Amino acid sequence: MERGAKSVRAICTHPVMSGKAHENIENSVLAELIVTDTIPLKKPNDKIKVLSVAELFGTMALLAHYL
Repeated sequence: MERGAKSVRAICTHPVMSGKAHENIENSVLAELIVTDTIPLKKPNDKIKVLSVAELFGTMALLAHYL
């Protein structure tokens, strides 16, 4: 933000939210953190958007079966 960014977003695959992670994210400059549902979140957070991997895993299981 100090160098002109209008917003900051982050993406991670497996959200290991230990310790003060939720508090740290809430108090950060992050506009949004995008995560997958491979590890359930312990509590909701307005800055965290959770994407499902169910369709991806289902598709991959079908492809693995038929290949």
